Amino acid sequence: MNNSVSGNRNLIEKTMKSIEEISYWTWSDLLATLKHCQDLQSSGIVERCLDSLVGRLAIPSEASPCASTSSLDSPGFWLSCDTRSTKSLKDGFSQATWWFEDLSILSPDMIEMLIKSMVSRKYNHVIIGRFLFHYQKSKFYTASPDEKHQVLETVIDMLYTLDTNSISCKSLFRIYRVVLNLNISKNSRNKLECMIGSQLDQATLDNLLIPSPYGASYLYDVNLVLRFLKAFLCGGDQQVSPMRIKKVGSLMDMYIAEVAPDPCLKSSKFLALVVALPDSARDSSNELYHAIDIYLEVHAGLSDEEKMKICCALNYEKLSTEAGIHLSQNAKFPSKSAVQALISQQLKLKNLLQGTNNTKLYTNSPCIFIETKGKAKKDEACEPTLYSERLDISVDNEKLREHLQGMQCRVMELEKVCKKMQSEMAKIMKSKAAAHSSSARSLPRLCS
Repeated sequence: MNNSVSGNRNLIEKTMKSIEEISYWTWSDLLATLKHCQDLQSSGIVERCLDSLVGRLAIPSEASPCASTSSLDSPGFWLSCDTRSTKSLKDGFSQATWWFEDLSILSPDMIEMLIKSMVSRKYNHVIIGRFLFHYQKSKFYTASPDEKHQVLETVIDMLYTLDTNSISCKSLFRIYRVVLNLNISKNSRNKLECMIGSQLDQATLDNLLIPSPYGASYLYDVNLVLRFLKAFLCGGDQQVSPMRIKKVGSLMDMYIAEVAPDPCLKSSKFLALVVALPDSARDSSNELYHAIDIYLEVHAGLSDEEKMKICCALNYEKLSTEAGIHLSQNAKFPSKSAVQALISQQLKLKNLLQGTNNTKLYTNSPCIFIETKGKAKKDEACEPTLYSERLDISVDNEKLREHLQGMQCRVMELEKVCKKMQSEMAKIMKSKAAAHSSSARSLPRLCS
């Protein structure tokens, strides 16, 4: 092995010289070396091969593995340009992704080393993400359950190191549906949920309708969506803008309406969904009111206290006039909620009336250009328009007053009903007390 045994041509010197020349190896030689060294825990050869390989990928002119091989007759050409690789190139792999098939032969541990090296060299995160999804899909064709478990954890952990904007939300949900059938580590699962949550504004309703875990009575995995929402509100690498929050608010309104008919969904979970987002996430509470209406119809056995907790999550000021009137007449909602809706609509109409009165005063005031001399014709053309505007405003005011009077009558009726119910309850309690006292007086007679 050394000079004393083999003279000048010792094996150690040959090996060291060969390692120093790794940067000049062909693509096929690098792949062959990595394939044979995959079981080595730590090796300078593996690290040098990976470093040289990543350097080749960073060269824009490196169009295919065949360009770096020596000749068409060399064994390296056929090793690199095998059937799958050639087919991939023919199927239209772009110049940036020609290496996907060749590197899919590597083990998960080797892939982890590869991705870390690419990230440290600031390689395109979009391309890295696409390769990881491709790697997971190609490995699952022939992998055993244990191998699938390892591949998934490696892919998720490496995706977590990338920029969030470089990963497709659709692809992440596809990975998650695969995870549902495999028991991966809690750490990897949390990373995947965090990545999905940070892009929740790009999700669809179908993405969120994930079945509940095995053994659960409810239909959809509500706890998972709540974790997505928590991750989204935390922000991650992106700032949670008002536009993104409103997109998620619209998505959540659809999701809440979808899960509301589930008879096994507890009121605490439903309430957690309703209050998960801030009030600024919704410009209107109509859709949320519709979802709550469905839930109260299916869960008619809820107590008034449970109903009020859910109804308190509604912003009555963001209800349209039609929705507010519908709520005030909705028997499924508690009477307190109906009164609050009426009061809110009453205040809204008062503010609207004040605004229209101010507008009327402004339109009745003389126009500056009418008082200006030399503009008589313009004044004549302006007068009919102003008159028609005053007429329309007075008509609108009259309609609003009639509507307001009707709502006030409704409030008075509800108050009468409440007083009547209170008096009836007082009579019942009084009669019960009287019956209790009479039975107490008759008790000594029975004893005697």
